[in-house]
Amino acid sequence: MAAPAPLAGDPVPALSRRHAAGAVSARGLLFTVLGEFVLPTGGSAWTSAFIEVFGRLGVEEKAIRQALARTAADGWIRPERHGRRTRWWLTPDGNRLLTEGTERIYAFAGPQRDWDGSWLLVLARVPESDRPARHLLRTRLSWAGLGSPAPSVWITTHTERRDEVEQVLRRAGFTDGQIFVAEHRGGGELATLVAQAWDLPAIEQRYEEFLAEFASPSARDPLTRLIELVHAWRRFPSVDPGLPPRLLPGRWNGARAASLFAARHARWSPDAMMQWIRLNKAAS
Repeated sequence: MAAPAPLAGDPVPALSRRHAAGAVSARGLLFTVLGEFVLPTGGSAWTSAFIEVFGRLGVEEKAIRQALARTAADGWIRPERHGRRTRWWLTPDGNRLLTEGTERIYAFAGPQRDWDGSWLLVLARVPESDRPARHLLRTRLSWAGLGSPAPSVWITTHTERRDEVEQVLRRAGFTDGQIFVAEHRGGGELATLVAQAWDLPAIEQRYEEFLAEFASPSARDPLTRLIELVHAWRRFPSVDPGLPPRLLPGRWNGARAASLFAARHARWSPDAMMQWIRLNKAAS
């Protein structure tokens, strides 16, 4: 299904603007499409469908072909040739990765409503010289909602994520990390600890931008608009620790943004999914 021709005065899609500025990678966008459309529709899609959709978003064909090849080289998808055409299938690892990711993205709802005052505390020391290991640990623990108020120290109010943290340490190869469940009994203010672990003003700024960008419920092209929505939202579970309200600043739009995401997703998803299915049927 071809994209409708732009009308005079139509705004440029948000992702097109960011891609032109070099802020959005084709590969990151590909993972959004894989999780939102490929995973729930049987785990496969044609190259032509990716090219059509990414073209609507202002991404060049060369960039998406390179993103597909790189993602396959990393073992998340595999190609299946049909003459001159290619159908891409999620691998078992890709299926697992996207399933875990989508569960976290759609379950994320902003502030933690029930908190008993307990903290999950992780001590994981990585040598300064081992930058790849430090990056891996920081990325995976941040995705799990932990912040680092001091070197080698990670904290979260979500004590129920202990098993997840143990898996992160194990997968990252840290066998000597220490995990505690603790309570704050005195000393400095918790607000100071939170400020050292997370940049809450920067996260709030992102929420304000998200709310402004998706304020309108209208979508001339629901497929691309849904991709923009999910791609913008998927960053929040890795930057917002989901703290309880009493640890958050007075101005905090996390819950409002989560409600907006759910509403816009429910509105645009049916038409977007129908378009995606038609694109792949036309290619088969």
